[in-house]
Amino acid sequence: MDFVIIWVDGNDPKWQLEKSKYSGQATSKAQSDGKSRYRDWELLRYWFRGVEQFAPWIDKVHFVTCGHFPEWLNLNHPQLNFVKHSDYIPQKYLPTFNSHTIELNLHRIKNLSEEFVYFNDDMFLVGKTKPSDFFQQGLPCEEALMQFLVFKKFSMVKSIDNYNTAFINKNFKKHSCFKKNLFKYFNAKYGLKSNLYSLYTFFHPLFTGFKHTHTAQSFLKSTFEKVWAKEYDFLDQTCQSKFRGYENVNQYIFHHWQIAEGNFVPCSFKKTRARYDLNIIDSKTVSAQVLKKEKQIICLNDEENLIEPYEIMKNNFIQMFKTLLPIKSNFEI
Repeated sequence: MDFVIIWVDGNDPKWQLEKSKYSGQATSKAQSDGKSRYRDWELLRYWFRGVEQFAPWIDKVHFVTCGHFPEWLNLNHPQLNFVKHSDYIPQKYLPTFNSHTIELNLHRIKNLSEEFVYFNDDMFLVGKTKPSDFFQQGLPCEEALMQFLVFKKFSMVKSIDNYNTAFINKNFKKHSCFKKNLFKYFNAKYGLKSNLYSLYTFFHPLFTGFKHTHTAQSFLKSTFEKVWAKEYDFLDQTCQSKFRGYENVNQYIFHHWQIAEGNFVPCSFKKTRARYDLNIIDSKTVSAQVLKKEKQIICLNDEENLIEPYEIMKNNFIQMFKTLLPIKSNFEI
């Protein structure tokens, strides 16, 4: 099993210059391309420390960037595969500043394992893990939770979640999926409330949406290959976009596809994973919760409007990780 993480150094002058060449192009007004997508919290070294401390059993870490890397990173580490965009993304999509393009093509990474776990760079291991937390019986561990997307007229609303759901409805018959894997969609591990909500959506003829926790995602490489083979034009359209846009689809289509196919093992992330939205929760509260060591994985979800000044939050999080993971890893020079 491999881990994959994508990263960008938003402070890199060369990258900034390259981005500025394309940022004047006409793109969606709703493109979600603000500074929170690129700024560096200087926490990456603690991601690698977390991997070494809490997931020493992995085979490889595929570290994906446009070509730059932090000066402290040990590129000679035997478990590290440094991957440039040009190493795996088709040339016609490059350069790209669209994280969806970077994600949708991950299966093309050379020597990527069939079972892999995908991390954004705001997701950190903070507790001991084992392989069965991510895969069991060769299948991803997943929550199959349904939700109703908020829209008045589905085809008229532009949002990534709506496009993703429309994509799944195009390829799957909802009630056939439920019939084949009823006890994966309704499972005691999800809890009564979640099961009742899925039951509420059940009577709608179409999938109305999938609830997904913003956390590390377990994927089968063959799922990516299968979806690309079946819906090349659909994915190609997103990858042609230099920047993110609400008319794009993203990597959650593979998450949804695995659920629709029944290629997963039911699990619950409620007790083991946490997401902290930094526009509604302060760094001291986050730090206190993380240092209790009750979770395996956390997400520090950056936002345009933080509840505290960026520099204050960043420094507090660095101190938090120094307390949790004080020992330099072998991924550091």
